[in-house]
Amino acid sequence: MSDDTTALSSTAPRPAAPTTALRPETLAVHPPQVRITGSTPLGVPLHQGHVFAFDTADAMADAFHSPDTFLYSRLGNPTVRALEDAVTRLEGGTAALSFASGMGAINGVLLGLLSSGSHVVAQNCLYGGTYAVLTDLAERWGVEVTHVSGTDPEELRRALRPETRLLYLETIANPTTRVADLPAMIAVAAEADVPSVVDNTFASPLLCRPIEFGADVVIHSATKYLAGHADVLGGIAVFKDAELYGRIRHYAVEQGAITDPFAAWLTLRGLQTLPLRIERQSASALDLAGRLAGHPAVAAVRHPALAGHPDRAVAERLLPRGGGGVVSFDLAGGREAGRTFIEAVRVAALTASLGDVKTLVMHPASTSHRQLDAAALDVAGIGPGTVRMSTGIEHVEDLWADLEQALEQAAKVS
Repeated sequence: MSDDTTALSSTAPRPAAPTTALRPETLAVHPPQVRITGSTPLGVPLHQGHVFAFDTADAMADAFHSPDTFLYSRLGNPTVRALEDAVTRLEGGTAALSFASGMGAINGVLLGLLSSGSHVVAQNCLYGGTYAVLTDLAERWGVEVTHVSGTDPEELRRALRPETRLLYLETIANPTTRVADLPAMIAVAAEADVPSVVDNTFASPLLCRPIEFGADVVIHSATKYLAGHADVLGGIAVFKDAELYGRIRHYAVEQGAITDPFAAWLTLRGLQTLPLRIERQSASALDLAGRLAGHPAVAAVRHPALAGHPDRAVAERLLPRGGGGVVSFDLAGGREAGRTFIEAVRVAALTASLGDVKTLVMHPASTSHRQLDAAALDVAGIGPGTVRMSTGIEHVEDLWADLEQALEQAAKVS
């Protein structure tokens, strides 16, 4: 066997080509790579490249079957993996999959768990995109969906069927702020061997960790609180056990809705201030909810930590560190008052997102839940004058002054 053949079959690193023998056109395409020794980057490096090279054919072949070896960024990327590991630790899970958006994560999990004829039990009030996906699956795949309150385990027990493949809950419902009784509901699903999926976007792992209550999958729109700065689109699903992670991962990498490394890097940056932001946003939201409750232009206010909230007792058990940054309230003047209010704010921004450092307001019936007809909106607890406010980190007095002047204008159309 020649020396050249031996070198090709060896597992030793392939020697670099001598640069003195290469022409400028080739050198430009093959810049040297800096390998760090003796120190560690303080921040997670951004690995923007989408493909990784190998020294041997066997090593590359093995990488196709190993999630721990990076081959192609759709299958795995060091920066994306750092984000997945970080959120896994925060949620107390075993592994995580990062997606290109929150809806990517929702679709990845639903499509990975369901098939034609499956039955789903989901709570009444869901994010409009989730509701739309379930409706579409019902129409195209014959997936049946039964909606329940999310707080009554006996109601869930009656809804379960032999073909039930999924229980879907939201820790804090969008936008009504209803709090699902996770321990009770998940326990009933577990008795029937039905996987439970919990959208924890509104709470974040700083306020609630559903896996501690037995949830099998926890979903986040990373666009919201995890990233927190209105510059990222992303989603993530955290798994309680490795077997379910493997099932969904196999589907998700083929589906292709995977996070871009730069988006993962930005989300990792945002995670570092998540505890500070959540603490400030939760405190300000509760303060503003109390003031809104006393304003004559407001018919009802909902925040999990506010006295009188229908799920306050559940919230005290599940959310002991705070009720989150979202406040939902109904204006006495109905739809026109809601429209006037959201167009009158000046410090708060009128937009369709939440969890940002800036305070954001929206009118769910005409935006995030536009997919729901009047009957579905009523069942979900969303009224024509409902406003959702995601509280930012601004000074609470500046926020209240802005809300107060907007309320005065809304009152004129009541």
